[in-house]
Amino acid sequence: MERLLATFRSLNCRFDDIVVADDASKPEHIEKLKSLQSEYNFRLITSPVNKGLGNNLNKGQDAVTTKYTLYVQEDFVPAAIFPAHFKDALQFMNEDDSLDYIRFWALADSYPNLKPYKKGFSEMVFSYWSMNHFKFYQYTDTPHIRRSNFFEKFGRYKEGIYGDLMDYKMAISFLQKKGKGLFYEEYTTLFGHENSPDEPSTMRPLINWRQKRNFFMDLLRNVYLKYKLIKCTLDIKFMR
Repeated sequence: MERLLATFRSLNCRFDDIVVADDASKPEHIEKLKSLQSEYNFRLITSPVNKGLGNNLNKGQDAVTTKYTLYVQEDFVPAAIFPAHFKDALQFMNEDDSLDYIRFWALADSYPNLKPYKKGFSEMVFSYWSMNHFKFYQYTDTPHIRRSNFFEKFGRYKEGIYGDLMDYKMAISFLQKKGKGLFYEEYTTLFGHENSPDEPSTMRPLINWRQKRNFFMDLLRNVYLKYKLIKCTLDIKFMR
């Protein structure tokens, strides 16, 4: 967190308000966060017990009072070129009321169906005919800017479930409610994703199917992806 805030400062990124949502960290870590408050002038939202990622995201968003929310997890680091493109994203949001959010990063692959917008950004377009399963993730819980009334249209994060399922349910809600988002095409250039050995990621690692290349694994992968396409398509129609 200190690295993230220090990097934003070094890039001369200034915000009307900064909210740090903590989910029952150890007392020594809370004390460290409190010591950083005077340095970086943020509001610390805490919880006496760990209620899960969904609850932490909900309470953090509830505390926001500004028109827009720049959401960045603590293990991301903005690059030197980020401020210029962030300024573009803010301009787009101000000019186009139909935009719900703008993505700055992706885990592994670009969004499969893109319509050129401007200044390196493209609109994410959902197609039922596309066979790429990444099409379901127009919304994802990685660095982005969104309108702070996002919950009013798409609902709150589901609580009491794993983080990846929580993210998926919000992605489905985004498609169900006809959300509109932009994606920065050079998505690997705006943020680095860094975890030191002292602060490893708490998210469960994803199975990398591409590293397992043989006939049996390829067959399993193809069957799984076909199943996923069908299931996710049905979820758009019926998930609540």
